[in-house]
Amino acid sequence: MTVELLRELCEAIGVSGDEGDIRDLILKHIRDYVEDIQIDPMGSLLAVKRGTGQVKLRVMAAAHMDEVGMTITGFDSDGSLRFQQVGGLDARILPGTRVLVGPKRLPGVISWVPIHLNPSEDAVAMDRLRIDIGATSKESAQSGLERGDLIAFASEFVELGPTVRCKAFDDRAGCASLIKLIQGDPFPFDLHVAFTVQEEVGLRGAKVAAQRIQPDVAFVLESTACHDLPQNPDEPDQTTITRLGAGPAITVMDHSMISDPRLVRHLVRIAEAQGIPHQFRSPQHAGGTDAGAIHKTGIGVPSVVVANPCRYLHGPHLIMSLSDWENQSRLVRAAWMELTPAVLER
Repeated sequence: MTVELLRELCEAIGVSGDEGDIRDLILKHIRDYVEDIQIDPMGSLLAVKRGTGQVKLRVMAAAHMDEVGMTITGFDSDGSLRFQQVGGLDARILPGTRVLVGPKRLPGVISWVPIHLNPSEDAVAMDRLRIDIGATSKESAQSGLERGDLIAFASEFVELGPTVRCKAFDDRAGCASLIKLIQGDPFPFDLHVAFTVQEEVGLRGAKVAAQRIQPDVAFVLESTACHDLPQNPDEPDQTTITRLGAGPAITVMDHSMISDPRLVRHLVRIAEAQGIPHQFRSPQHAGGTDAGAIHKTGIGVPSVVVANPCRYLHGPHLIMSLSDWENQSRLVRAAWMELTPAVLER
């Protein structure tokens, strides 16, 4: 069931600004376990999982529903599509990539000059790429599409033994973990969940959701970059952010926030006491999460991020360890079961 949940969420399409299909899928899985279901004006899905009432904390848990993608910006006379990125994309990975275009999910491929006609010094630039949907004229391409239509990677979910491959683990894996937590036993407090929108274009949905929830503390379930393959076999790679299979990554700092040290210590203490594999996300690299918006709302919200390491982040074929993903929800559940106001005392 758990792997099938991942498959369902990751193969579905929800580029930033058009998360409706993902929201419907998530609602299907959590509806029977939550109360006070709301869809806020930005499109985030908010709900409350009632607890036992033993702890008087207003706890927020967030995972973002959107994925990176592209949008149509124009049509060439030969029927090819001009586009720009939605979220962070590297143009160098795009040539030859299969995509699904617009609301009808038209199949296409990102085109590029054949290698034998392309000088080695010719760099890949987003504005020089086009999408080929098989149209032969501008008019035929425009007959089923409009400027502003969104484009997603066309990727299938594949199990590779201890790992899985697909698009959008960032952050459908976090969404799946949060769904598992919601479906489990109650926590000592009421859990205010937020499946947020538009994280990839500026943490927008999380800011609005946190303003509505007004939490005392926040946990963000994310996915993060993994750069553990050696660049030079003779020299250890010093740029590793996380390592696949070493456990979920606790973020100490990224460019959008510094995790609350009290929450970091709490997670580490729980992980060590219960033998849950874990690691720390290297702080020197860029990147941000919904916690970057949440922690600055209201009078300030102590926040922390627990993330799934993923190779090839923001690409069409991410690879993630199933054990890392399973331990993400395991660590968060254990930490929540022992979360009290004393954890936040200074």
